[in-house]
Amino acid sequence: MQLTIQGSSIQGIASFYTEINRLFMADEEWQIAESLDALDDLLYGGFGAAKGATALELIWRDMEFSRLSLGYEETRRYYLEKLRPGSPFNKALFSEKLKALETSEGKTYFDLVMDVFASHPTVIVVPG
Repeated sequence: MQLTIQGSSIQGIASFYTEINRLFMADEEWQIAESLDALDDLLYGGFGAAKGATALELIWRDMEFSRLSLGYEETRRYYLEKLRPGSPFNKALFSEKLKALETSEGKTYFDLVMDVFASHPTVIVVPG
């Protein structure tokens, strides 16, 4: 199966998941959440367009635009949101991730997305 990500539609994390839902969940009555875990679950192929697929080729148009949109600033904003008072997230973990990002040792959200794709041997991402 082949699907095309429209990278120029991705302005940040929320719009990344809007694009993923457009691709994978068009025929479903629900959408995946803005979560790397949800993306990972989706790629196992149990629902949406990936249901039953034995191989998936993702053509990612305007990948560099997406890389920048999901880059340092958006990732920093994402980590700071996880660290806000009252959030239920592991603050120690996200503090470490933020520090690593700020010292150029951490991964951007784009890198994390690519790691999720890479963890599925039947998923191939091709710049388009």
